[in-house]
Amino acid sequence: MAILIIYQKYKTMSYEEIKKILKNHKDLLNLYDAIKSIHLKMRNYTKKKYNKVNPFVENLFDWREKGSLYNNQNITIYDSASITGDPIIGNNTWIGPYTSIDASGGLEIGSFCSISAGVRILSHDSIDWALSSGREKYSYAPISIGNNCFLGVNSVITRGTKIGDCCLVAAGAVVTKSFEKNSIIAGIPAKKIGNIIINDQGKIIYEYFSKD
Repeated sequence: MAILIIYQKYKTMSYEEIKKILKNHKDLLNLYDAIKSIHLKMRNYTKKKYNKVNPFVENLFDWREKGSLYNNQNITIYDSASITGDPIIGNNTWIGPYTSIDASGGLEIGSFCSISAGVRILSHDSIDWALSSGREKYSYAPISIGNNCFLGVNSVITRGTKIGDCCLVAAGAVVTKSFEKNSIIAGIPAKKIGNIIINDQGKIIYEYFSKD
């Protein structure tokens, strides 16, 4: 609670202003100083080692520690990711910052998937409930995302959809239906705009459909 009070009231103030306000609350000022020290040390460390400046919360804990909740190996889940329910997540999958993963209706994500920042995966919705003034129930349906899939920044995957192996979902796409493997998917609502081809040498080829 003390941390929340400091953050909400003093986040836009200078350190001297904070000291003045908290002069009669030495315990809070000491806590603020300790938090600030942790923040600066972790920020400088990640900048030096990874050339990244993260939000404070992302520097506090190992992202693979959160991934370890899901039993498989080498799952990375940023601390700012919100997860509801019990998704099945494959090995070596990466779930980025500020994602919202809703598995309340059932969710399976394959191995070697990259879930970019801001992605929303929604296995339930409250549309009927809202439109009926609460007379109708929430709607649930499972989502399946195959192995080796890339979900672009701020894409949305809605309930009841299946995405096959080795698919690319473009940034901002809203997926409302299922797609076969090796699809390039984009748009609102999303549609297939091309194929992923992996040749005999293992090279990835992006084959886009003609606009004609």
